[in-house]
Amino acid sequence: MAKKVLVPIADGTEEIEAVCIIDVLRRAGADVTLASVDGLQITASRGVKIIADCLIYDCLTTDYDLIVVPGGMPGAERLSDADAVVRLLQGQRRKERLYGAICAAPAVVLEPHGLLEDRRATSHPSFADRLTDQSAIGSRVVVDGNVVTSQGPGTAIEFALKLVELLFGKEKADEVAEPLMVP
Repeated sequence: MAKKVLVPIADGTEEIEAVCIIDVLRRAGADVTLASVDGLQITASRGVKIIADCLIYDCLTTDYDLIVVPGGMPGAERLSDADAVVRLLQGQRRKERLYGAICAAPAVVLEPHGLLEDRRATSHPSFADRLTDQSAIGSRVVVDGNVVTSQGPGTAIEFALKLVELLFGKEKADEVAEPLMVP
């Protein structure tokens, strides 16, 4: 059975991060749902139009193996303000299931809702001062328990491959990385 992954998006989401996460996880065989907190079509941070599979409220009754939040501003703020996104992420934490965020999202989405409590994390350097635990802010990708965080667009493939490794194992991550030309 395929691993179920949710990627919430909003107007202003960082397109490189969102598409990279979706692409790499789908290459690994994950069943990825792209859910918007706005309309089905969003305008990403650099003007790219992205069509979601559904609206976030359609996801509230589904269990996910992973929920991963892309960054970008003001997308991360819109995701942080979306009650459904917060409820889904809090459920992941409560059930000790995997969740993650990249770029601004660790600091803007996870931190304010207590989702990084007792966890080391990283984020985009311009948001790192918002993280309570500063011990890992220089790291490209951080895994602490069931939480995975990363710095930004330049670390998106590395981040996505780490998510593949955590969901499917190192062998699958290596298999996906090879044709992507990632060492």
